[in-house]
Formats: sequence, C-alpha cells, structure tokens
Amino acid sequence: MKTRSATERLFRGTSSFRTLGQWLEWTVAAYARLDIALGQIATEAHDEALYLLLRTLDLPLESKPVVLRKKLTDDETKLLKVILERRLVDRMPAAYLTREAWLAGHAFYVDERVIIPRSYFLELIGEPLDALLAGAGITQVKHAVDVCTGSGCLAILLAHHFPEAQVDAIDLSAEVLEVAKLNVREHRLPDRVTLHRSDVFDTVREREYDLIVSNPPYEPSAICDQLPREFQHEPRLALDGGADGLDVIRKLLRQSASRLTRNGLLLIEVGELQEAMATAWPDLKLRWLETQDGSNGVCVIRGGDLRRVKV
Repeated sequence: MKTRSATERLFRGTSSFRTLGQWLEWTVAAYARLDIALGQIATEAHDEALYLLLRTLDLPLESKPVVLRKKLTDDETKLLKVILERRLVDRMPAAYLTREAWLAGHAFYVDERVIIPRSYFLELIGEPLDALLAGAGITQVKHAVDVCTGSGCLAILLAHHFPEAQVDAIDLSAEVLEVAKLNVREHRLPDRVTLHRSDVFDTVREREYDLIVSNPPYEPSAICDQLPREFQHEPRLALDGGADGLDVIRKLLRQSASRLTRNGLLLIEVGELQEAMATAWPDLKLRWLETQDGSNGVCVIRGGDLRRVKV
C-alpha cells in the first residue's frame, strides 16, 4: 500500500519545477533510476516520457519544442504527479494510462482488457506485403483475416490498406472483442471488418482467404512468469503460448490449410521461435521476412505448401 511519505519521496526535489521541460528531464532520469521497462509503446525513455506528459496535459503529440517551456498550473502539476506515480510506482503501462496506442499513424483505443498492440506487421503492411502478394500471383485481396486480433488494430490496418477487401477479425475473448468493436466503429469499418469470437477458426464459417495474418500468443509460459511488472498488467491469454510457445501456432497451421486459397499466404509473427518452428515442422517451407531490427520474427507460408505438409 502506498503512503503519503512514499509519494513525497518519489517527487522529492521537484517542488521548484515550473515547466514541462523540467518534468520531462526528471521523468527520463526516473525511468533510468527505477529501471522502468519499455517496449510496449516506445523503446526509448525520452520518447515514452514525452508522449505520456503531452497526452496527460492534452497537448498535441506534434507540439514544437517551445512547448517544453510551457509554465504549468498547480492543477496541471498535480495531474502529472498522479499519472507519473501510476507509471513509476504501480508500473502501469503508459498506453493503459492514456487509453490509446498509435500504429502507422492511426490511433486505437486500448485498456487492460487487451494487449498493448505492437507488431512487426507495421513494417510489412504496405509495399512489402504488396510485393509478397504479387510474387504469389495475388493481384487483389478480396478476403483477409486477422487471427488473435486483440484490439482489432491489424484487421483495421488491413482494411485501410486493401479498400476492396472484406476482413474477418478473430479472438477467443469476449472482453477483447468489446475493445475491437470500439475501434472498428471509430475507424468507420463495421461494414468491412467482421468480428468473430472463436478459438482460432473453431466457430468461424469455412471460407477461403487470400491472406491470413496472426500475431498470436507465442511466449513460452516460463518466460511469461518472469516478465517485468509492466507486461504482467497485460492479459496473460494474449501472451502465453504454452510450454514451448507453439500451442496456438499449431492449431493455426492445422486450420489454415483448408482456409487459404492455393496462392494465398499465411503470415505469423512468432518472436524468437524460428528454431522451434523449424524443428517442429522440418518439411514446411518457412520463409522469414526481414525486419528493421534484424530479428526477422515473421514467417510467410504459401497455401499450397501448407496443404502438402502434415501439420
């Protein structure tokens, strides 16, 4: 239980702060001092801290540097302290505090019901994906599906990128789909993005897709047990892929074989499971796509190859 003295210790030395810039400098230092975990919305403390301060004060994210000289009112200072205490002491992820995540220039609503969206698919949805589809002989995506959709962000980004496509979005959790519904409505896509509550494809009507994408739970359970506190605020169901991380991926491979067109593509983000997947399915042609950080954790599988191999 937090006490007033603990709060006072946290903010000791800040009583003279008057500007946003002073609070930004202090917050960045506090992230380092308290070993705050990053990676949910930003990989640099400065970027996350600036984002959090601007959103807390309802200032534009594209604010010019002059905003750092902004003099804060007493009420604004109190508000910053409330939010910073939740971030620094409770280790509540910044996205849950602001109730939003930004992906590819689009804002998405998030809260504790869903994992904070972050995916290498952001690098791929665009020219790289278009090139993959063209290489597979697909000139137009008519039907696509996002399996384990979470907040619905990837399904929505696919719908934005392929304006003629109908997109299904699947998740096991009813609570998760409530959040996805909010985002689909906010992006004005209820006629093109259809939500399904299902364990992978169990209760989804059979159809063939040109494109299946999935960022499923793939962390081995033992790793989930050791995640930093920030990541433990996220729903375990969205992270835990079982003992070897492959539980959901096994089912996805089995069920996708009959749901892809022969030229269709299945893209799965699997983190660091490249070796585990190669061992589990040595006869399956797995092509690993290059990502900017060199992790190359997204694989692509052709529908025809998936049908030929027993998975």
